[in-house]
Amino acid sequence: MGIAESTPDELPSDAEEQLRNGEEQLELSGRRLRRLPSAVCALSRLQKLYVSGTGLRELPEEIEELRELRILALDFNKLERLPDGLCRLPRLTRLYLGSNRLLALPNDFAQLQSLRCLWIEGNFLRRFPRPLLRLVALQSLQMGDNRLRALPAELPRMTGLRGLWLYGNRFEEFPPALLRMGRLHILDLDRNRLGGFPDLHPLRALRVFSYDHNPVTGPPRVADTVFLVGEGAVERMAERDEPTPRPPPRRPARVFEDEEEEDLLIGGGSSRALGPPVDSLCALEAAPGLGT
Repeated sequence: MGIAESTPDELPSDAEEQLRNGEEQLELSGRRLRRLPSAVCALSRLQKLYVSGTGLRELPEEIEELRELRILALDFNKLERLPDGLCRLPRLTRLYLGSNRLLALPNDFAQLQSLRCLWIEGNFLRRFPRPLLRLVALQSLQMGDNRLRALPAELPRMTGLRGLWLYGNRFEEFPPALLRMGRLHILDLDRNRLGGFPDLHPLRALRVFSYDHNPVTGPPRVADTVFLVGEGAVERMAERDEPTPRPPPRRPARVFEDEEEEDLLIGGGSSRALGPPVDSLCALEAAPGLGT
């Protein structure tokens, strides 16, 4: 049986039942939708909208009418651009844009000042989107599997950032700006082209550093409190006098605890029901000895 396809402007038949429970949440994932039904944008009290894996190719400017929206999931679609209207959602805290076809973000993206968690992995970004530099409250930034080669010197302006995932990009040298990100807790540089690392002791708040699948011969110099994932990591941590630190525990899929910082760092428990990329530390699931 195929997936039901709604007509372009109407809500799916079960939408009213979904909204009746008072949670102001709408789940459209897995349906065939080339564009978002215009009726969705009329749900002015909607707080959570999931439109993952639908084949969505465009969003209407009217999406800005969803002024109460907190969570928006648009991952695993075919979006090539974002409308300016999406940048005018004043309460949006979590935005999932992974596995689309985005080359850039709109300049107005910087207006999303409530945003705490952004997943934009698996797109075609060649340059770090400069509007992100003005999102000083952003805590979790997932940019794995893009085409980045460098990071802007202004990156430390993002003073709220605690988790940064850059696996599967094209870095050949450790980006110098990262050494001034003294508040980072989690840094993932798996699957790049890094041949070595500087001394990472300046990253005083670092708790987890993943560098696996890079052409390096050994782990970087880090504080003894840092959990390492990569070539020689187990041996290095075994040499420490202190017990090996543990990364944060796994979260069940599709958990959204808006006010818990650590949950934000791991992207809402792997973030999406469709799951994180394989062989990465995107949700800390690749680390050995991980709790449940």
